[in-house]
Amino acid sequence: MADEQSSIDPYKFLKIVPNPDGSLTRLAPLPIAPPTESIPADSDPNSSQLVLSKDIPLDPKSKTSLRLFKPHNLPPNPNPNLPLLIYIHGGGFIICSATSQLFHHFCSRLALSIPALVLSVEYRLAPEHRLPAAYDDAVSAITWLKNQASSADGDSWLKNSVDFSKCFIMGTSAGSNIAYHAALRAADTDLSPIKIRGLILHQAYFGGVNRTESEIRLVNDRVLPLVANDLMWALSLPEGVDRDHEYCNPCINGGDGRIRRLPWCLVSGYGGDPLVDRQKDIAALLESRGVHVTARFEEGGFHGAEFDNKAEALYEIVKEFIGSCCAHGGDDVVVAKSTID
Repeated sequence: MADEQSSIDPYKFLKIVPNPDGSLTRLAPLPIAPPTESIPADSDPNSSQLVLSKDIPLDPKSKTSLRLFKPHNLPPNPNPNLPLLIYIHGGGFIICSATSQLFHHFCSRLALSIPALVLSVEYRLAPEHRLPAAYDDAVSAITWLKNQASSADGDSWLKNSVDFSKCFIMGTSAGSNIAYHAALRAADTDLSPIKIRGLILHQAYFGGVNRTESEIRLVNDRVLPLVANDLMWALSLPEGVDRDHEYCNPCINGGDGRIRRLPWCLVSGYGGDPLVDRQKDIAALLESRGVHVTARFEEGGFHGAEFDNKAEALYEIVKEFIGSCCAHGGDDVVVAKSTID
């Protein structure tokens, strides 16, 4: 097998140590960024580049929360009209946080670039909480948003800025996997008065027992080597199942029957990502089920390139997709724009 040719120790690579009770010791967690709920004293209060943020408890029992991002200096508007993105971070289900500097700064720039309010989900990590725990937490975030939209006493940032008929679910890497499964569940639910207009899957984290060409070609990838990828799935999936479980392989047995009820989808990635073939497969599956798909795949790049030199390009792609969804109302049947090849 391709993964047996690797000399990489996946535990050392991921900087994790397994404990006897099944939990992990994470040796090098990413630095944390505190929320910025008010304008810093050393900042220009009239700057158009400021983004405020605050933390909101979601489920104290599960220790989950939300971090809400709002561009500062929004023009007064008696009719709130900004879209809202529910964002779900990556980390192979086992590391990272919505409060990690990497994702905090990404969400800040995303909110500013669109502009939009961004609601980042602090979900439970595996293996302490194996899948579907993260899916449950993402659905709880959607339910929280529905309740906020229905309440006269809802959060003031949302009430004064957001058009709840313009909501989107977005994930990067493992966050895309979570976003996909949360969207499938949401498809069975009356979410009014909010409306999910679109689903954004960037460098979606899916897998399977049989190796793809890109996985074999990039077996020792510097960002996501196959042995590390396999370990993250082993730590995240329900015990006793393999990588052809539906949580990992969405194409197994023809895919979930709820796919046809998904909103418009943006599926994006890079040719230098070992998972790019999986991402093209999910785009093709969605399209085959009648979902409006915008597929954007670029040559080169690597897994996580949106946190390096591909950030601004991704913001523009997301902004364009959101604008298109809102302009068309999200209900029209149109020919999908696709560049899957």
